Amino acid sequence: MGRLRRSRTHHAQRDVHRAARTRARTRDIDQIQLIDLDPKNRAALEAQALDYEKPGLAQHYCVECAKYYESDTALRSHWRSKVHKRRCKALKEPAYTIEEAERAAGLGREERRSTVLPVQDPERDMIV
Repeated sequence: MGRLRRSRTHHAQRDVHRAARTRARTRDIDQIQLIDLDPKNRAALEAQALDYEKPGLAQHYCVECAKYYESDTALRSHWRSKVHKRRCKALKEPAYTIEEAERAAGLGREERRSTVLPVQDPERDMIV
């Protein structure tokens, strides 16, 4: 009987990590919220001039996902996809501010409320 072939499953995990490192990054959600969704910038992104370097000559662009598509049908099918709907839902939530990020990291000042104990007013015989 011949030697059994070894399993190659351990390579798959390494290949996935390599692909993630070299994949082209899209714009982050906070960048899209602050820059691209502004009405002036959105109109400029939706009506771009012809660019031979970009897919579809830069004529089919999804502003929410910051992606170019080859054709109008591809863009329309993207608008109906779960990926686009999830991105739109994430964009509706307000972006974190710098102060919130610093507080989460433990660098900012905590704003503590002062605790005032109720005082008994003897004349009115009630708590103020």
